[in-house]
Parts: sequence; C-alpha cells; structure tokens
Amino acid sequence: MKIKNLITRLGVAVIGAVTIIACAKIPKEAVAVENFEKEKYLGKWYEIARLDFRYERDLNNTTANYSINEDGSIKVTNKGYNYVKKEWDEAIGKAKFRGDESVAMLKVSFFGPFYSGYNVIALDSEYTYALVAGKNLDYLWILSRETTIPEAVKKEYLDIAEELGYKTSDLIWVEHNDQE
Repeated sequence: MKIKNLITRLGVAVIGAVTIIACAKIPKEAVAVENFEKEKYLGKWYEIARLDFRYERDLNNTTANYSINEDGSIKVTNKGYNYVKKEWDEAIGKAKFRGDESVAMLKVSFFGPFYSGYNVIALDSEYTYALVAGKNLDYLWILSRETTIPEAVKKEYLDIAEELGYKTSDLIWVEHNDQE
C-alpha cells in the first residue's frame, strides 16, 4: 500500500508541475504590457477577433467581463451566442497574475486547477483596445470596449501579431448584433 500511495503522490506532483509549467507560457518574442493597471482593465470587453478553438466555436456576440473575486483573483465571465445551437453559452473562470501585478502576464482557469496563459501584449493608454496572446501561437484575441475597432488599431494589432508569427488570416472576426 505504501508504494501505491507513493506512486499516487508522485503522479499528482508531476501533474502539478506540468500544470504550473504549461500555464507559465507566453509566445516566443511576445512581451506583456508593463505598468499594467488591473483596475482599469476590469469591466466588459467585446471580442473583435480570435483564433478559433473548441470552447468558442460557433460563438458570436462574445464578451469577457472581468471583476475582482473576494480572494483578490480576477473573476472572468465569458459569454457568447452559439448561432448553431441558437442559445447563449457562458463560462466563468478566474485569472491570477503570474508575478508582479504591474505586468500583464496572467494565468486563467475555467477547469479547476488547470491554467493557461493570458498575456496582454498591446493596450492603448485609455484601456479601450487590447491584444491578448495565449500560451502559444494557437491563441489570440483582439478586444475592445465597443463592438468595433478603428482601422488604425486593427492594423497595428495585426502587424504586432504577424511579427510574432501568428497566422492572422485565420482570425475569426466576431459579429456583434445584440442577440441578447
């Protein structure tokens, strides 16, 4: 029984280490925003564009709302309208800074102890538009406080993403037509 218990504990430790290492990622050459002000980032953001992945597949009218949890972590409420199923989807998770809160490198979880990278790599001074990179080149979002983004900001963020190696031609441009 002692060997079985030891193997179980080692397995849990390995999974924990892999989870910590996996969540601490930012795409090579990407740099998170410094002098980040958490309070200014809170509130509602509209998803303008994203690289599609299974948890957001078939969603439009997608938003992210950030608020503070009692424990100081950030509550993340993602919402979108599934135009195939004709129903709203919502996911609630939490985000934590991976280090100093003045650097926009966070980890976010919607599934218990499993975290993934959430890195704000471009942000205007008014906190109106944001470019967010995930843990690797498979995850990218363009966010705005409004349902549209100026062409100049769009071009700037696409240029940044392309320089990092993102395939911006694969971006899904989200429709916002107030289904709610």
